[in-house]
Amino acid sequence: MPKAPDFLVHEVEDTVGVVVVEEAGKGKTLEGWLMAKDSTLKLKSKDSIPLGHKVALNNIKKGDTIIKYGHDIGKAIADIAKGGHVHVHNVKTKRW
Repeated sequence: MPKAPDFLVHEVEDTVGVVVVEEAGKGKTLEGWLMAKDSTLKLKSKDSIPLGHKVALNNIKKGDTIIKYGHDIGKAIADIAKGGHVHVHNVKTKRW
């Protein structure tokens, strides 16, 4: 039986995945499922990331657009390392 994924990514252009396990512990190798290609992604968590929060799939620079589920959800207000926790402390909506 295949291992359940640690995070989900819907589209190839997504810059974040959503953690679907209780906690993606700091330093843990995470396996994700890229649904658009039915393929597996692997990365090392830089932070402890709670269930439902986002993980950076690559390095994200301050000012970059964050893409989740194929949609623009805001911009990075700080640099975020690959495997880093992406949440309200480093992403803001573009509306304000």
